[in-house]
Amino acid sequence: MTFNFALHKKTPLKILAATLFALGAQSALAAPQAPFYDMAQQEKAGLIDTMRDLVGIESGSQDLEGLAKIAALIRDRLVALGGKVELLDAPEVYRMGDTPEKIGQIVHAEFKGAGKRKIMLIAHMDTVYLRGMLKDQPFRVDGNKAYGLGIADDKQGIATILHTIAILQKAGFKDYDTLTVLINGDEEISSPGGRSLHTKYGAEQDVVLSFEGGGADGQLRLATSGIGAAYLNVAGKSSHAGAAPEKGVNALYELSHQLLQLDKLSQPERGLKLNWTVAQAGTNRNVIPATASAQADARALKVSDFEQLQQRLNDGIKKQLIPEAKVSVKFEMRRPPLEATPASRKVSAHARTIYEEIGMPLKVAEVATGGGTDAAFAALKSRGAVIEGMGLSGFGAHSNDAEYVLLDTIVPRLYLSTRLIMDVAQDKVK
Repeated sequence: MTFNFALHKKTPLKILAATLFALGAQSALAAPQAPFYDMAQQEKAGLIDTMRDLVGIESGSQDLEGLAKIAALIRDRLVALGGKVELLDAPEVYRMGDTPEKIGQIVHAEFKGAGKRKIMLIAHMDTVYLRGMLKDQPFRVDGNKAYGLGIADDKQGIATILHTIAILQKAGFKDYDTLTVLINGDEEISSPGGRSLHTKYGAEQDVVLSFEGGGADGQLRLATSGIGAAYLNVAGKSSHAGAAPEKGVNALYELSHQLLQLDKLSQPERGLKLNWTVAQAGTNRNVIPATASAQADARALKVSDFEQLQQRLNDGIKKQLIPEAKVSVKFEMRRPPLEATPASRKVSAHARTIYEEIGMPLKVAEVATGGGTDAAFAALKSRGAVIEGMGLSGFGAHSNDAEYVLLDTIVPRLYLSTRLIMDVAQDKVK
């Protein structure tokens, strides 16, 4: 932008001075705050080392030994930063079909300050990978990319949190009331243990920042789809299919009837989807099946839609084709939807202005895409903003040979998270 400062002989000096002041202020707003941008640059190498250390520990969701090891590493790092840290057992477990008997502990840390605002940072330390796979995909850096199992989902998020706090500590910033960190080890299995703590602590916060990856374009996400599952079971009575079919109660017939009528519960125009995807029935060609079952995948954009769907499933199975059959249905809310709110829109708009300071655009997604985030549990009873996607840009999550993060997103993301925490704490988000 070019400005013409040629003066008219009648231009008042006061007007000129005011104009210069305004332009200077505008330029200042568009420039990064040097101390914090410099600190973000200085933390880059350390953050890469932290990702290497985290990737070097295999921590699948059911690998209790690996989860204990990585939790201890994170605990020690948070203690070294001055936090009050504890490893928590899940206070309650929401049991689903694939929930293991035992769940890894949860890292909970608090940093006390002198301000009024409460801010929580969340990430997860578990991965989808099995023990032994690390040897074929160890941590490595290739140009602008750092590879490794779980590096994008979500060990980069843990590293970004640790080094954001390091910047705040080095700057001596404590204008928050409490800065909370919550890192669980069961996200990849729908957080059966972590969800209650996310909801509990989330309800106390002014802002929750979730450090899942920012995706290909580094966007923040204010909404994600919820994920649910329905399990339909029919108990009938077996009998010889040729000699005495009338003496049996055909569970397959009843299951087929239920699937056809319950399929009408989808309302795709409002983002509510129920799709039956798995079915099983019978044991032999010449035997009336005594049991039959089916599973469905459910998606929703609002928590209330899942609640309504569960009620409609329970009501729907009462309409039976074969009265003698016994029909039951179980619904699991594996993850609630994350819904955009005025509070999250306000905080994300402020985040855009922070990115403008370093000359970068910041996309914010208010419409749900994809699904599944612990941020949604934190938002269930939250009175403040919940923002997802604060982590580094990465690709290949859940792949065993191509998961990586982009290293040139480290400094911008550290600057964003640091500045956003500071501005929230100092009530600068308007």
